[in-house]
Amino acid sequence: MDYILQIILQIGGNAKLIAYYCIDIVPQLWVGAKLTLGLFFITLLLSIPFGLILALMRLSKIKPLEYLVNGYIWLMRGTPLMLQIFFIYFALPMLGIRFDSFSTAVIAFSLNYAAYFAEIFRAGIQGVNKGQYEAAKTLGMTYSQTMWRIVLPQMVKKILPPLSNETITLVKDTSLVYVLALQDLMRIAYQLVKRDFDLSPFFIAAVFYLLMTLILTWLYQKLEKYYARYDD
Repeated sequence: MDYILQIILQIGGNAKLIAYYCIDIVPQLWVGAKLTLGLFFITLLLSIPFGLILALMRLSKIKPLEYLVNGYIWLMRGTPLMLQIFFIYFALPMLGIRFDSFSTAVIAFSLNYAAYFAEIFRAGIQGVNKGQYEAAKTLGMTYSQTMWRIVLPQMVKKILPPLSNETITLVKDTSLVYVLALQDLMRIAYQLVKRDFDLSPFFIAAVFYLLMTLILTWLYQKLEKYYARYDD
């Protein structure tokens, strides 16, 4: 009986030590999480408008412009994001163009995700009933007015599920900046594991990522419910 009690006390003591250790490293991981979140938000801020512009250019009747955008999207989606990061950080300096690590990450992520968002926006725009264009034309609206006042608002509802998936993927892809020696969430977790010979930082980092994706999922579900009101 005493032996069992000792085991229970030992387990309790180890659990307490692990809890103290986890609480102690959370501030360090939060520093990395802030960089991850910063990259995430800046990428969205740049890639969503650029992706919309690309989608509109692809749907234009100017063939050279359409071919150019198709080529860009094919290139960005057909090569790994990691390779694009390496190209900007290592190859461009050979041409006299240099960026620091964070700028490299922002440029690579924004250019890459703009291509994916462009395809999402294109599908959403093409999914709007053609009768909407006819009705707008009857009312004397220009192409630009039709797009901004009628087509794009309806597009938003259609693209929310794929946009949600890409946004959540972006959160996880931010861990790729590890190769640029940026102190993001994943890199700090790895450094702590190497320093302390303890896997707890990886589990806490996983919790950070899960919380971020949980909040995004909740936000997109709210948006889907909001737009679903207009289906009745």
